[in-house]
Amino acid sequence: MENPEQITAALKQFIGSGIIYQHWLGIGFTEGVKYLADAAEAYWLIDSIASHQTKRFLSNTKLQNFQIWLLSVKEKSGTLICEWDTGKEVLRQEIEYTDFPINSIKVYLISKVLMLPTEY
Repeated sequence: MENPEQITAALKQFIGSGIIYQHWLGIGFTEGVKYLADAAEAYWLIDSIASHQTKRFLSNTKLQNFQIWLLSVKEKSGTLICEWDTGKEVLRQEIEYTDFPINSIKVYLISKVLMLPTEY
């Protein structure tokens, strides 16, 4: 696992994505998200976001094409929040333990593709 400063610096380099990787639960993810998952050993984050893409969840039309996902970590536990717009929370998942190295990260799920804000 890379250190938080290395990961944060590297994430800023991703703008756009020429490759979309496919997750087994049906969403895609960009090169920046793949780097994040590799560097932070956090494929579980992609799994968690993908696992929430259920018919019931997506019955909210505001979530069908655009979602904001925020992970915040404090003292080895985390909170994963989904918003349909900034400050408009629709889902909160508490994570009892995580070794995710960064205090917070934001990703977007747009038209079933998970990406970093800089890749939008």
